[in-house]
Amino acid sequence: MTPDPLEKYNAKRDFAKTAEPRGALEPGQGNRFMVQKHDATRLHWDLRLEVDGVMKSWAVTRGPSLNPDDKRLSVQTEDHPLSYSDFEGTIPAGEYGGGTVMLWDDGTWAPVPGKSAKDLEKGHLHFVVDGQRMKGEWLLIRLKPRGKERNVNWLLRKVADEYVGGSDDLVEGALTSVKTGRTMQEIASDKPAKELASWKKLRSAPKAAAPKKAPEKPETTKPEATKPKAARRSGTKSVMPEFRAPQLCTLVDSVPTGSGWIHEVKYDGYRAEIAIANGQAKVFTRSGLDWTDKFPGIAEAAAKLPVASALIDGEIVAFKNGKPDFSTLKDAISNNKAMTLFAFDLLELDGERLEQLPNVQRKDRLRALIDGADDRLQFAEHIVGAGEKLFETMCREGYEGIVSKRAEAPYAGKRTQGWLKIKCLHRQEFLIVGWLPSEKSRGFRSLLLGVNDGDTIRYAGKVGTGFSQDLMLDIGAKLERLSRKSPTVDAPKAAVRGAHWVTPKLVAEIAFAEVTPDGVLRHSSFLGLREDKAAKDVVAEKPAAAPAAPKSSITITHPERRLFDDSTMTKGDLAAFYETMAPLILPFAANRPISLVRCPQGRGKHCFFQKHDAGSFGGQVHHVDIKEKDGALEPYLYVDSADGLVACVQMGTIEFHGWGASNGDVEKPDRLVFDLDPDEGLGFAEVKTAAADLKSHLAEIGLVSFALLSGGKGVHVVVPLTPEAEWPAVKDFADRFAQALAQAEPHRFTATMSKAKRKGKIFIDWLRNQRGATAVMPYTVRARSGAPVAVPVTWTELADIDTPAKWHVGDEQALLERASDPSLSGWGIARQVLPDL
Repeated sequence: MTPDPLEKYNAKRDFAKTAEPRGALEPGQGNRFMVQKHDATRLHWDLRLEVDGVMKSWAVTRGPSLNPDDKRLSVQTEDHPLSYSDFEGTIPAGEYGGGTVMLWDDGTWAPVPGKSAKDLEKGHLHFVVDGQRMKGEWLLIRLKPRGKERNVNWLLRKVADEYVGGSDDLVEGALTSVKTGRTMQEIASDKPAKELASWKKLRSAPKAAAPKKAPEKPETTKPEATKPKAARRSGTKSVMPEFRAPQLCTLVDSVPTGSGWIHEVKYDGYRAEIAIANGQAKVFTRSGLDWTDKFPGIAEAAAKLPVASALIDGEIVAFKNGKPDFSTLKDAISNNKAMTLFAFDLLELDGERLEQLPNVQRKDRLRALIDGADDRLQFAEHIVGAGEKLFETMCREGYEGIVSKRAEAPYAGKRTQGWLKIKCLHRQEFLIVGWLPSEKSRGFRSLLLGVNDGDTIRYAGKVGTGFSQDLMLDIGAKLERLSRKSPTVDAPKAAVRGAHWVTPKLVAEIAFAEVTPDGVLRHSSFLGLREDKAAKDVVAEKPAAAPAAPKSSITITHPERRLFDDSTMTKGDLAAFYETMAPLILPFAANRPISLVRCPQGRGKHCFFQKHDAGSFGGQVHHVDIKEKDGALEPYLYVDSADGLVACVQMGTIEFHGWGASNGDVEKPDRLVFDLDPDEGLGFAEVKTAAADLKSHLAEIGLVSFALLSGGKGVHVVVPLTPEAEWPAVKDFADRFAQALAQAEPHRFTATMSKAKRKGKIFIDWLRNQRGATAVMPYTVRARSGAPVAVPVTWTELADIDTPAKWHVGDEQALLERASDPSLSGWGIARQVLPDL
């Protein structure tokens, strides 16, 4: 008799007490994949794969990680019925697996080609998932049992592909059910999404009284012309952004050095601008042609973005063997197959033109828009500095090359040295000027090529490989329609004997090994026709020398002045730090009101805060006029470039503190900050535990948070917000949240600033979440002994860090390298609003 694979499942449960489905074999689709987040004795994520009519199951103790370096312990559990894949709810306490269960991910799976589910019996499975959260290739590897170990332990690991990311990205960033949109607490309380009225373990906290009357909204005057407000969800119609001339890359022969550059993968596809408005989208080529009908899937995905209007710059690709491939893209366009947009710039958002913002800040706003959106839209990741390593990796993996961009530069609608391209192989566009007939088959033996050279077309050789028979016939038909009797190039007669000449209107992309001294290609290969580039624009590309690393234009006086009594660090060292770290600082600190901690004579002498512009900083430091309570307009300082940061250092600045809102709308915060400030007698271990607890409480109500080492005594718990709620509501929320924690655990926390009431406790400083309050900016220096730096960390990292002052001035290279780690790529970014509590 065949054993029942669900016997163990049914034996462990009392179905009179639990709402879990009774185990019974039933037909399925054969490829269901799902994950349930399970808050039982220990929080874990249950991975389940449909195999032979049941769900094979593993309890992944720390949840799946997108970082290929992470190997997550996965304990194999009993097979579950297919019906369990739709279960979400609470298993009663005392029952097997008692606790809350969330349907956390759902989709399909398949073994990679050449493998099968039977590989599980051999102790390994290489498979692909297409879930709402987990994507791409994964590995399950069974461990050998140790001693009297009763469990069957496996390791779950992400395979490197286009879906890699950070260790915390999934488990810390995905907090709601893919089935009902509920948080774990809403499921535990059996409440619909966003209707929960109290917080788990915090119900004793009184709700602060609502403001009697909302204050009159103060006015803000920007230094430039007033920009239109966002029309998002307002019901008003937005104007579809017009096509704008794209910024183009200059070909160079080597990777530029220095931290002033960010580096991206060079994607092998079609350059495109995506214009969005009122739930509609258009796709433009780099020359402004409307190709929406060629990329309907990209337009459909972009139209769903939660914006009133936007203009996105990127590259549309199709994949072959896990890499973008131009020939595959041509086939995808012809046959309406899968395509992906890698978005790398944001030119307009909700009516606000962004071209003048620093490159890194535009990308920061783009990431917040793209992350978590339709999978057909992907954010083009970048690294700061270390471009040579990326270039070597891309060439080794068979990619086209990389693109290097000045980190703080505005967007220029022309070819500049601000964007550079460095190619692994030589490739560029050429005009097709003729063809040589084949002596053995239909079609042609080779295409004859040329490039514009002043008022003439110069012969550039021929290409005879890279064609399928069908492609050859298709190109041949196009050439017949362009036939002409006389050549348009002066070519060696021996090379073009028997040629058929054509009017040079078709543009081909060609890969080649080198160019001879007389300008002829060697070892060339056809890649595809480029319908997005005009024939008149095809010229020979000659790589220039890579520009030197950008230097600040600000002169530092007395660079030898020591700033700390117990350190040799000088004013010059501090200026160099801010110049180097600007690409990491500007996404957080640029274009928002700031307060400076100035110590003109060094930390040992008088230091003071300055928030208003007195006109003494020079042209690289700007101001935004903000109305105060008394109605007066006051000029608040802000910076938008590395030179702005360095100019502040020249004036004695050590620390940069920023508002919780940007210049775009100073009345709507884009983040919350809870500063955990411990009493003198408490150690950093208590602060880390408190930060983790805050993170958990915030997650219960659906808010993603991030950890920032303050460089002082504690940790900042940072909660990004979509700027919708205004200051009174944000302040009220922060107040109630901190008060609730303090009342729930009065022996650990206080929400009162009073030193007398802080003894032996951690002060949850929520006061930074009110209009005009500031918090230290990520990657900026603190005016403390040793010149520590405020540094973003992952929650995983935080557990193993023993001081909030781990990094200091002098650690710039280490900070730049770690910032390029996938685990930190999305730090501080989440599209979320305050819950209705």
